[in-house]
Amino acid sequence: MKIVVYCSANSDLPHEIVDIASALGRWIGEGGHTLVYGGVNAGLMHVTAQAAREAGCKRIVGIVPKFFKHRADPLCTKLKLARDLNDRKSMLIGNGDVFVVLPGGLGTIDEWVSTLSHIVVEGSDRAIIVVNYKGMYLAQTEQLRNTASSQFARAASIDRSILVNDSQELINKLNEISML
Repeated sequence: MKIVVYCSANSDLPHEIVDIASALGRWIGEGGHTLVYGGVNAGLMHVTAQAAREAGCKRIVGIVPKFFKHRADPLCTKLKLARDLNDRKSMLIGNGDVFVVLPGGLGTIDEWVSTLSHIVVEGSDRAIIVVNYKGMYLAQTEQLRNTASSQFARAASIDRSILVNDSQELINKLNEISML
């Protein structure tokens, strides 16, 4: 299974979220899955890739905009260069079976919503698991629910995001999905 991870490239993050990113990486590596991510050697991106590699992951695919090539993570077994951030999003979406959203900034939220829009329009059943660390994504998920129940949305399934709060819930959900 190809797991696309959206997350922060910032350093010096709380150890609880670093532990969640590490648990995700270990699950990917131990399960023989492929990690697909933004490919930058920083923050939760690198933490996840490092844990995956240490757990035996053989396929770590980094998708990096050409202007960030100098920041590419050496842990990538395959590096794909995107023209720009929009091309990167498209490539990430096209290379994933399951998507995991860890805490991040505007780019992470953009990737999450773009992925959601894409899979709803295509009628896909690919899962998006959102790690709602300390409630940080409650406002976004409430907005998605409000939109889904409004007269403006075409599908009640507009919010297909699965919220989890910690690494155990994340791993349980991934195990459930991988059994399907």
